[in-house]
Amino acid sequence: MNKKIKTIIAVGGTGGHVIPGYNLAKHLNGKNFNINIVSDKRGCKFINKQNIFKVFILPSSPINTKNVLTFFISSIIILYSIFRSIFFLILNRPKIIFGMGGYASFPICIAASILKIKFLIYENNLIIGKANKYLLPFAEKILISHKEIEGINQKYEYKVVQIGNIIKKEIINFSKDYNQSDNQKISILILGGSQAAKIFANILPSVFKNCSDQGILLKIYQQCLPEQNEDLKQFYKKNNLDFSIFNFSENIVEYFSKVNLAITRSGSSMLAELTNANIPFISVPLPSSAENHQLKNAIFYERKKLCFLIHEKDLNKKLIYLIRELYENNSILDEIKKNQRQYSDKNVYNNIDQLLKDIIDEKN
Repeated sequence: MNKKIKTIIAVGGTGGHVIPGYNLAKHLNGKNFNINIVSDKRGCKFINKQNIFKVFILPSSPINTKNVLTFFISSIIILYSIFRSIFFLILNRPKIIFGMGGYASFPICIAASILKIKFLIYENNLIIGKANKYLLPFAEKILISHKEIEGINQKYEYKVVQIGNIIKKEIINFSKDYNQSDNQKISILILGGSQAAKIFANILPSVFKNCSDQGILLKIYQQCLPEQNEDLKQFYKKNNLDFSIFNFSENIVEYFSKVNLAITRSGSSMLAELTNANIPFISVPLPSSAENHQLKNAIFYERKKLCFLIHEKDLNKKLIYLIRELYENNSILDEIKKNQRQYSDKNVYNNIDQLLKDIIDEKN
């Protein structure tokens, strides 16, 4: 039996970085790879504690330039993390490293560059993130989900490899035959991303009540923060709305077969998952997302007629009209699903396998 290839996957602190990294780890674990995951304390809370991977926690910080003191503190944290990463890599001697984006992935990749260990970076947004932009000059390759990505310097285009979105295999292979005629309800899945979109729990229930008051039949499946569970349950019960509440830690795939519409933040992984699952969705970008990347993601999918786009500030006045239109005209959702069926990330893991084979063969 061949000796397993030691591999490190470094992920940022949000679900948008952790989830693709974890999906990649599960895939490579079934191959000839020995996987360790590196993240900060934020990222670790998204990783299943029962998993078979070792998780190394590093302190992390963005470059904070608000004033001299915060810049000094953030610089010290980053330098400390780089030195810790160097010792970690010397002890573990990995053959290859994946940086999945986010500032928690930065120190380990810089340490890899210092030690001449090859590393790849992955970007699934439509604009390259800050950490990946800084790492690109030193990276072996940058793996991207969409060829339309912005922000990559022309002199590094030779490093670009389009592989697709690293989403769960069960979603790539997911299929359902939902019939909206069942009870004539629109079944809506509300997804807030890793931060659970507190504002969705504040705004959407009253919109759904207004829909119900107008005779629109709804079934609500809403993701929220644990501390929001009781208030939402009481509101929906009081207003006789059909609902189910769940939290981020639960398996999202089980809800896909129950709905024919989703309302979601515009993180690249979730938009890709919904598209691959052929679920029409309303994309609501997070206004404060870095480099406004969520808006860019949402615009990309809307232009391809894969979703609807509503800005957060317009939810109260626009969402009810869109839901009513979809309720009265089923063909609109059918057209979105038809467009989504033309899109698939089914080759993403084959693309990764081929790329790694080329890199490993080159090293040998």
